[in-house]
Amino acid sequence: MRYAVVIEKAGSNFSAYVPDLPGCVASGETISETEENIRDAIRFHIDGLREDNLPVPAPSSIAEYVEA
Repeated sequence: MRYAVVIEKAGSNFSAYVPDLPGCVASGETISETEENIRDAIRFHIDGLREDNLPVPAPSSIAEYVEA
C-alpha cells in the first residue's frame, strides 16, 4: 500500500505523519531519516491494527503541490 505522508520542519529536526493512519507519526534529524522512520512506523501501526483485529484504512489521501 502507498500512503501519503506529510513531513514538516520541527525546530532542529523533522516530523512526519500519515493522514490516513491517525496516530502514526515519526521524526528524524534529516528528511531521509524521517522517511525511513515513518516507513517503519507505518508497518508497525498496520501490524498493531491487524493484531487487534481492527480494519486497516485504505490509502485515500492525495498530496499535491499548488502554486499560490
